[in-house]
Amino acid sequence: MTTANLLVELFVEELPPKALQKLGDAFAGVLHSQLAAQGLAAPDAQVTAYASPRRLAAHITGVLAAAPDRAVQHKLMPVAVGLKDGQPTPALLKKLTALGAGPEAVAGLQRMADGKAEVLYHQSTARGATLAAGLQKALDEAIARLPIPKVMRYQLADGWSSVNFVRPAHGLVALHGSDVVDGVQALGLAAGRATHGHRFEAQAEPVLLQSADTYAQQLRGEGAVIASFAERRAEIARQLAEAAARLGGGVQPIEDEALLDEVTALVERPNVLVCAFEEEFLAVPQECLILTMKANQKYFPLLDAEGRLTHRFLIVSNISPEDPSAVIEGNERVVRPRLADAKFFFDQDRKKTLVSRVPLLDKVVYHNQLGTQGERTGRVRAIARAIGAQLFGALAERHAIDGTQDAEVVQDYLVTCVDNAALLAKTDLVTDMVGEFPELQGVMGAYYAVNDGLPDDVAFAIEDHYKPRFAGDALPRQNVGLVVALADKLETLVGMFGIGNLPTGDRDPFALRRHALGVIRMLTEKDLPLDLDWLVGQAVQAGFAGQGAAALQPDTAALLLDFIHDRLAGSLREQGYSSQEVDAVLALRPARLSEVPRRLEAVRAFARLPEAPALAAANKRVANILKKAGAVDAHVNEALLQEAAERDLYAALQRVGPDADAQFGRGDYRESLQTLAALRAPVDAFFDHVMVNAEADDLRLNRQGLLKRLHQAMNRVADLSRLAA
Repeated sequence: MTTANLLVELFVEELPPKALQKLGDAFAGVLHSQLAAQGLAAPDAQVTAYASPRRLAAHITGVLAAAPDRAVQHKLMPVAVGLKDGQPTPALLKKLTALGAGPEAVAGLQRMADGKAEVLYHQSTARGATLAAGLQKALDEAIARLPIPKVMRYQLADGWSSVNFVRPAHGLVALHGSDVVDGVQALGLAAGRATHGHRFEAQAEPVLLQSADTYAQQLRGEGAVIASFAERRAEIARQLAEAAARLGGGVQPIEDEALLDEVTALVERPNVLVCAFEEEFLAVPQECLILTMKANQKYFPLLDAEGRLTHRFLIVSNISPEDPSAVIEGNERVVRPRLADAKFFFDQDRKKTLVSRVPLLDKVVYHNQLGTQGERTGRVRAIARAIGAQLFGALAERHAIDGTQDAEVVQDYLVTCVDNAALLAKTDLVTDMVGEFPELQGVMGAYYAVNDGLPDDVAFAIEDHYKPRFAGDALPRQNVGLVVALADKLETLVGMFGIGNLPTGDRDPFALRRHALGVIRMLTEKDLPLDLDWLVGQAVQAGFAGQGAAALQPDTAALLLDFIHDRLAGSLREQGYSSQEVDAVLALRPARLSEVPRRLEAVRAFARLPEAPALAAANKRVANILKKAGAVDAHVNEALLQEAAERDLYAALQRVGPDADAQFGRGDYRESLQTLAALRAPVDAFFDHVMVNAEADDLRLNRQGLLKRLHQAMNRVADLSRLAA
């Protein structure tokens, strides 16, 4: 069979930049999988995807000119149905005709056992697909399955036909080695070898490709285009680093992978240039300037060694003129009004205090069933005050402000900061800056709080109460921010669950899963001494009692607790804990999530002990016995302990139990479980020599009480029966 490398390219108008990489990978992936399914390409063939603003292409190695023929076996019918006295029945002849065979094929039919019956099979040979036919099918499927954000309908050159695609297509290349794959068509275009390079800097127009293997080289040389998305991205990163190094002083371009991807999708031959703006704009918070340069202009701001914004920035141009001054001046002229707008918004916003903006929140609708942002602020304040009083009552000694105040003064100060931060947290939503740049909510509130002379604890909390915004994001910096963030997320969760707005499948428009994970992370990673049940209860009672919002569903708290535990279980499994370990710990529904990591580590250490499998299996057996027995009293009457094995188990519990309980009380869960491992021998002996369900009621109840006490002792850290195989 003749093999050669295959190159397929669709030349189109500018593709959506944020979807370009995904489109390129999908195009190449589907093309290869379809060719492999037809036997034209090997499953492990090397596939190279190309994606630039005006092209999608794929290079696939070792593609056959025609797929090999293959044997096909068709199951026909039972022998008893297909043959009568050795002659074919009409049903058999009809089936053979449908397969393209005649009566002469009867003699070649095979008989095979199929269960109790003997069945007739017809063997035939299917001709392998030609590359032209196979590629046509693969190309049609690749186009149909592209993850296109939004299609457009356009008219073809004949003036009559129209097609749907992400952007109008103007060229199709299909090369097998150096030969055009004749007969292949797509979107009204016939395959050829001509493509097009850079709009302004191509050395040849069109670029006539010599073979599939010269595609990238010819485009780079004759077409002035880097066709590979990955190579273009690496080249931009290299030029950004070089430009920053030339400036010196330790400046570095801001790190933003999404921006780098988007710029890579906007240019075909990148050229990084250094630009600057007036230093007076640096008086504006750098987050505003950085955002407007990145979001609106796709520029890379330059930061100094301390992470402060400088007045220089980098642009990625799609052209490389000998004198780039016009390009530089044009980009500097374009960015200046953007920065001037940001400065104007900042100056205007500072003329009004955040407190004066609180009444404006009553005019901002939060949700039609949950009221305005003003009403929501009242709920968050009530929840935050309750959490703050509880948390700071336990932690006040750790938060002395200057070492002279007593714990009560510190607690009062922090609770006041929590209340002020919760009151002002959403006020920046009605500022001009956040109205223009919603991404800066919280950040601008912190700047304006400092401008109003509020304490840093309040300013940090206003900024941090949105955290964590995404997976891996930093948590609030201090406890005031933690309290307000917890209150804000719990209010959202309770409110949405209370009106039945639960996430379903992939739909989670209010980011409830993210809010739940945020609550989990704050409680666990910050080791907060707060009970989850209490928190949810306070969110329901303190937050929504008498707020005028729609009445919450009666099972809101229970549904929300189940939801948070489900998210916790999923998060723990993603962190590398086994399903058995997670199930064992969460089966007890620990009140304080801050204890969960220590319990998991204790269970993991216990599972490595040689006694663990036997104790887990025994624990499962005990649980089943107690479940069938119903309500069992854990009281044990020593006088009724007749068998030596039950007396030994009782003595072992009396000896080991107090130590394990003391270790559990100190939070030393690992030592507690390892202490209980000493029960293996007496537990095994008990089940070997003692009949639990004795006929005498007093003996049976006493033995069940002993097992109840054993079960209670063994399952304080986790439900060890979940570790049983």
